[in-house]
Amino acid sequence: MYKDMFSVAGLTLLSRVTGFLRDVMLGAVLGAGLQADAFYVAFRLPNHFRAIFGEGAFNAAFVPSYARVLEQAGADAARTFASQIFTLLLASQLILLALAWAFTPQLVALLAPGFEQEPEKFDLAVNLTRITFPYLLFITLVTLHTGALNAQRRFAVGAFAPVLLNLTMMATLALAFLFPDAAYASAWGVTISGVLQFIWLTWSAWRAGALGVVTRPHWTTDVQQFFKALAPAVIGSAGFQIAVFADTIIASLLPTGAVSSIYYADRIYQLPIGVIGIAAGTVLLPEMSRRFAADNPGGAYHAQNRTMALTLALAAPFFAAFLLIPVEIMRGVFMRGRFTDDAALASAHVLSAYGAGLLAVVLLNSVRAGFQAQGDTKTPMTVSLIAIALNVALKILLYKPMGASGLALATAIGAWINFGALAFLALRRQLLRPDETLARVGIAVCAAFFALCAVAWFGQAPAALAARAIGVFQTESSLAMLAVAGCGVYAIVLLTLLRALGVRLARPRATAEKT
Repeated sequence: MYKDMFSVAGLTLLSRVTGFLRDVMLGAVLGAGLQADAFYVAFRLPNHFRAIFGEGAFNAAFVPSYARVLEQAGADAARTFASQIFTLLLASQLILLALAWAFTPQLVALLAPGFEQEPEKFDLAVNLTRITFPYLLFITLVTLHTGALNAQRRFAVGAFAPVLLNLTMMATLALAFLFPDAAYASAWGVTISGVLQFIWLTWSAWRAGALGVVTRPHWTTDVQQFFKALAPAVIGSAGFQIAVFADTIIASLLPTGAVSSIYYADRIYQLPIGVIGIAAGTVLLPEMSRRFAADNPGGAYHAQNRTMALTLALAAPFFAAFLLIPVEIMRGVFMRGRFTDDAALASAHVLSAYGAGLLAVVLLNSVRAGFQAQGDTKTPMTVSLIAIALNVALKILLYKPMGASGLALATAIGAWINFGALAFLALRRQLLRPDETLARVGIAVCAAFFALCAVAWFGQAPAALAARAIGVFQTESSLAMLAVAGCGVYAIVLLTLLRALGVRLARPRATAEKT
């Protein structure tokens, strides 16, 4: 399982790195003004729907169902099941796309109400949304093929697909002179990338014998169980995305630049979430589903504990960085071209607020997997509903006095409420069984975290001084020196303590099976 997780994490890291390059280009070309605000709303609309209804909810319902059919009835039955879901998904997405195109002004007005006060920004957002929305159709079908491949332990293909989005957008930005402006070039890059990802996953699923095709759907027991799980999964898996979506809606009521500040901060914030949290959830859910289907609950909980331990160890350095050096991060990554120091400071405040909830977000998938692997999507739904309600209430209270950073802080608090409540219920129902190794890893991570914080706090001035001596790329050099020194100290302290505590994150498979 670790091999699969690191494979997904590595490819997701490649996706995030190319995403950074893409966002650096976007920041330099679009800045944080009218064009940027309009494009980021147009980009977020299909992207949030994808994250909520596609990756999050769909995987939560589809992967356990597909894994169960594959385990109990064989590959042919699983392929038939995938084809039935593919047909229904395609039909629903075509209807949604037609409605979105017909009512785009109303959709933008609903999700970015503040834009109506600036007709030029509103009209641009409407035009760009009509270009980007077909991305949802293609990427939702990509998600189905990815889920089928993941259930067969073929994780690499789906993990690579987002790289195509970044490369395509960079290509269209480089050819921006062929479009009315850079915002239109970016929007077309989004949709073209959806087509390319669909072709890539369709070919890969066909090669693996897992391709879903258009067929006459039948209301079988497996299909019924899938849709029974899908509805609550939409809410249960979507809490964080709905919170970020609400940020976009409310930020549109703030002065120009707020939407952009949230976007740039979120791009940095999504690095550990994608590389660590989503990678862990992608591998853990099918792993636990297979083990429960094979009547091996001990192996399922063993996988869950090891995933949580690894997630905690990998996420702690990001947690420290977001809280202690957000300004250095935003300056080092984005400050060039039309992305000014003021824009970096505004985005840094948002990043710091988001960062407060990082550990809750990355660990949530591991806790939620215990429910979803046994077909329980209702409990995560209920908990998520409560967290969302409190989250939105906090946003309404905080957005005026704190601006965009208040929205991000409310998201962080909501993430901790969601994680804490779900972990409490999982412990009560014994769907989460922490073991001694997880506790020891937690102790080692805490000690290494505080050592890293000391480096970040006391190392800023020396790093800035050394960077000035270099003379070029000062912000980038200062950030790089802090990152290298902090990660080095963190790794040394963590590995030393893990060895002293006798921790082995991986155990022989035979031992795990008997847990």
